Amino acid sequence: MLNLTSQAKTHTCNGKTRRDFLQIGTLGAVGLGLPQWLAAQQAGHLTPDADRKSCIMIFNLGAPSQLDTFDMKPNAPLEIRGPFQPIATRGDFQVSEILPRHAEIADKFSIVRSCYHTAAAVHDAGWQMLQTGRQFTGGVNYPHAGAVVEYLKGRRTDLPAHVVLPETMGRGGGNLPNGQAGGFLGKTYDPFALMADPSQPNFKVPDLLPPTDLGDVRIDRRRRMRAAVEEKLTHLETSESAQMMDQNFQAAYRLMSSPQARSAFDLAQEPEQVRQRYGMNRFGQCCLLARRLIEAGVRFVTINTFLTVFDEITWDIHGSKPFTTIDGMKNIVAPMYDQGYSALIEDLHQRGLLADTMVCGLAEFGRTPKVNPAGGRDHWPQCFTCTFAGGGVQGGRAIGASDSIGAVPAERPTTPGEVVATIFKSMGLDLHHELPGPGQRPFPLVDFGVREIKELFV
Repeated sequence: MLNLTSQAKTHTCNGKTRRDFLQIGTLGAVGLGLPQWLAAQQAGHLTPDADRKSCIMIFNLGAPSQLDTFDMKPNAPLEIRGPFQPIATRGDFQVSEILPRHAEIADKFSIVRSCYHTAAAVHDAGWQMLQTGRQFTGGVNYPHAGAVVEYLKGRRTDLPAHVVLPETMGRGGGNLPNGQAGGFLGKTYDPFALMADPSQPNFKVPDLLPPTDLGDVRIDRRRRMRAAVEEKLTHLETSESAQMMDQNFQAAYRLMSSPQARSAFDLAQEPEQVRQRYGMNRFGQCCLLARRLIEAGVRFVTINTFLTVFDEITWDIHGSKPFTTIDGMKNIVAPMYDQGYSALIEDLHQRGLLADTMVCGLAEFGRTPKVNPAGGRDHWPQCFTCTFAGGGVQGGRAIGASDSIGAVPAERPTTPGEVVATIFKSMGLDLHHELPGPGQRPFPLVDFGVREIKELFV
């Protein structure tokens, strides 16, 4: 094995170090998709302005209660409506009093109150469905929407096409894939995961920038040494796996040596008042970092609001430990989310980026219409709300509706496939385009007959 950098200390489950993935060029987060991009463009599967389009997917891990956030039922009995009051907004809908900043920017985002899915009421089943548009069945691991975008459109710059902040999801309790990977497209299309907390004073990106004890001259020297060795390995270089390794090596080298990449991840360049506006917490700073990455040319950023539903304050408001109470949502989760989300939308708008950047707020399911004995709400995939802003979405509107207690869709039922199709449509992709599926069989971007949520765009 030929290392690019010095030996690391943290090992993965297969014995390789995380730094080894940069050392030998197996950084799966930065696959090159130029051939796919050119082929798709030539075949007419990309709209003329598709290259300007970007997406920020905020995944509200744990699942917000629709009845306590965006789909309140003030006239329902107390055990249904919960403790919060609705407030007026700048849109044609109301939101909960625990989201006052959302109310101020409601003209810039719209909500879909009739989302549902038919998978099991476990977190990772919903994670898979809402991020890939399909249910994990038959051992087929479907690609994340960002992986599809990366496969078809490649990178714009030295930065990866798809980045996950702050890191990929942890356990969900169902022992299923979480949907945040390249799936059947291969490890090359896994996202680049930050694996660090940008709100920390000593924040830096462990897998992006070179070690402090290894200068640019030594890195370049080792790159040239590697090239000299490979000139003698003509047989190896003709193999498909070796070509992929070489592509990934070059991508990793470009990342580590790129001033643009270093600058994009450097939150110290932001004025202190801007950082404070987003909130000096992990989610707020991830939102700020997402704006910087989009501005620097990253096509797709996924922000995990939380990392796991266990032993952490999240949207998972069962009401008793180790989960969150409704008071915990009111006093900790909602203010953090309200501040970070509103700052992101306003900042993108003021910088002229919102028109070409879809920001979608997704979740794995909703919460039970009736408050449980612990004062919380349990899992409920039968009905929940998702939010959409930018990327061609007309703000200020509520699409679809739930019944009188927020239990099931009453108007315009919306599936995970339609949610993902909406993202693809905003990104300028042709929904009829096909991917190389398992066994290299043609696999459509979305299932036959599935379309985007058209009402968001007109």
